[in-house]
Amino acid sequence: MPRYDKDEIKELITPEMVEEFVRDLGGDPQRTNFGFIAATICHNDPGEGSHKLYYYENTKLFRCYTGCDSTFDIFELACKVHNHRRGESDNWTLFDGLRAVVNHFGLSGFVSTNGEDEFGSVPDWRVFEKYDKLRVSKEDQKRIQLKEYDPVILDRLCYPRIADWLDAGMTEEVLAANKIGFCPSTDQITIPHYDLDNRFVGLRGRTLGKEEAELYGKYRPMVLNGQMYNHPLGLNLYNLNNSKEIISKIKKAIIFEGEKSCLLYQSYFGRDNDISVACCGSAVSAWQMNTLIELGATEIVIAFDKQFQKLNDEEFRHLTKNLTAINNKYKNDVSISFVFDKTGRVLGYKDSPIDCGAETFVNLFKNRVIL
Repeated sequence: MPRYDKDEIKELITPEMVEEFVRDLGGDPQRTNFGFIAATICHNDPGEGSHKLYYYENTKLFRCYTGCDSTFDIFELACKVHNHRRGESDNWTLFDGLRAVVNHFGLSGFVSTNGEDEFGSVPDWRVFEKYDKLRVSKEDQKRIQLKEYDPVILDRLCYPRIADWLDAGMTEEVLAANKIGFCPSTDQITIPHYDLDNRFVGLRGRTLGKEEAELYGKYRPMVLNGQMYNHPLGLNLYNLNNSKEIISKIKKAIIFEGEKSCLLYQSYFGRDNDISVACCGSAVSAWQMNTLIELGATEIVIAFDKQFQKLNDEEFRHLTKNLTAINNKYKNDVSISFVFDKTGRVLGYKDSPIDCGAETFVNLFKNRVIL
């Protein structure tokens, strides 16, 4: 039975969720091109102190440049805020901080402790053995249900002809079937996310403005009428509501990084043959893998973007290390293979394996790598 640690929970928490957490604590976060800057709530009350608490999305770490003068993650931030506001009589440990973050985002079925190795810096770990050591069982996984949003918001969006995406190879039928729309007020293509049971659980926007995309990221949760339509990406798989039956029948699933790849797959090979999902990032969570295995997949094909410019450059080594880690983690539970540009000449930099057309994807798929 799989076990989960704080680093895996951290992978489930998106930058937008971290920003929401800090805002709820009174930190008044302000977006930057690297993440956000907030008030130093780590050692000050809300409304006090300067905006010197920095959050870096690439490392998922905070840095306080005043009183704390240290670097820490979201769990340690929770501890710092609690301990400052409650005093030494009710000090939180790292374990308490993890539980607070998990409960805040409704992830309480997804974390278990791994003993001293997980929190090696916490003295006298055994004093915390009174806490339940939670694991993700099949029954737990079935009980977890993401927040459902009112789908009426989708009726208020525009659904024009999206020329760029049609030119890329997507069909109007596929875009319409997946309710791909447009929000003029934010200049974003809108992408609804549904869970396995076809419940509307999130709405992501693809920013079209270059300056905004560089500052805030190409993809981020939509905020409409003061409501942020976010969800923990690691606890869902985009397009699984459409592809689950074929995955169960064929016993094979393809995991892409982004939603567009699933739309291309449907456009090229037909919605009746769709076995694609998107993890919406460059990491696959245990929940995502377990869900596909529970559906009957005996082979899971990882088709991540070509995040390198030359063979054996630093990005290449980072990508192959990441893919090898995925294989080593799950190879005893399911067959893992990888759609990969082995020559480095087939795909462009940051291309999805399906971006260069159906024929190219089929050739890469036929020659996929098994470690």
